[in-house]
Amino acid sequence: MGMWVGRGRKARAAYGFDDIALVPGALTVNPNEVDISWELCGQRYEIPIIAAAMDGVVSPRLAVEMGRLGGLAVLNLEGIFARYQDPDDVLERIVSASQEQATKIIQSIYAEPIKEDLIHRRIQEIKKGGSSAVVSSIPQRAERFGQIAQEAGADVFVVQSTVTTARHIATEYTPVDLRKLKKSLAIPLIIGNVVTYEACLELMETGVDALLIGVGPGAACTSREVLGLGVPQVTATADSAAARDFYYKQTGRYVPIITDGGMTTGGDVCKALASGADAVMIGSAFARATEAPGRGYHWGMATPHQNLPRGTRIRVGSVGPLEQILFGPAFTEEGTLNLVGAIRTCMGSVGARSIRELQQTELIIAPAIKTEGKVFQHAQKLGRPR
Repeated sequence: MGMWVGRGRKARAAYGFDDIALVPGALTVNPNEVDISWELCGQRYEIPIIAAAMDGVVSPRLAVEMGRLGGLAVLNLEGIFARYQDPDDVLERIVSASQEQATKIIQSIYAEPIKEDLIHRRIQEIKKGGSSAVVSSIPQRAERFGQIAQEAGADVFVVQSTVTTARHIATEYTPVDLRKLKKSLAIPLIIGNVVTYEACLELMETGVDALLIGVGPGAACTSREVLGLGVPQVTATADSAAARDFYYKQTGRYVPIITDGGMTTGGDVCKALASGADAVMIGSAFARATEAPGRGYHWGMATPHQNLPRGTRIRVGSVGPLEQILFGPAFTEEGTLNLVGAIRTCMGSVGARSIRELQQTELIIAPAIKTEGKVFQHAQKLGRPR
């Protein structure tokens, strides 16, 4: 399997969203009659979309609104909202910085210590708003923050880093024991990020409740440029879905996989689900919401790293309220608005009545899918995100 790239060295072909297309079904379904919900630990959510744990994307306010609309949003416990009582001035410093100074300013801002009382306060703000409180931390703080979050009333805890494995070797510090962490929590535990079949299987065996799939595809992430790491999202999702299905056959326990990053349009979301995802996590699309704290800007989670930043600040603009991004009406033609409508219409066109049926859709490798017959669109820069 794979192709020779040099003497004694093979590489496997991998595919991203622009490389494939979904084949219409032999039957079609009324889009209004498909079920797009997904389940995590017995809790069903109306839409299979999660807002990513980035400070330019998720604030307590946006988390409340996302919950009202049927989805989830993850608040970053490593971020500004857990470091500053009043984050508005801090956010203004970030968005008003020049591009040359943005990363340095972000690094200095994130040097402020995280405060446990703010973790409690932010979780309570989300809960009082009537939404599920989903929060995240890096592995190094997972055991401590997991307990704090649970005590504060969080509904889901996420542990997220550039690459997460069940086996981590270190002599300078004690790696987080994911089995122990899972046993210590009474709330669902989501782990990320991972992209390979073997790593997914080992993480599932630790007892975690869901996995985040994706290394470096995010709009504000530069891990692929800085570290050379990554697997295109279609292949990463399909490999991870194979691990999920094998694990389910072996144990009877279904561990959802969540494709995280790289999706700009409704078509990308549909392809992620058809590749095997149970849900998707999105950042840049929601950074464009008027409720987003970034005010039209978006920056990667690893941008504040003091020694090796793996993210950047980008301008995405503001296009409208979160509800319009999710449910429309769309006033542009490039697929960045009404993401839920895109999922429903796609499912109807391929004959899928549920996400599980959408995962069985035929995929084709289609390098001409975005250029075939599109000469006028490309010449006029239409039909693509702007």
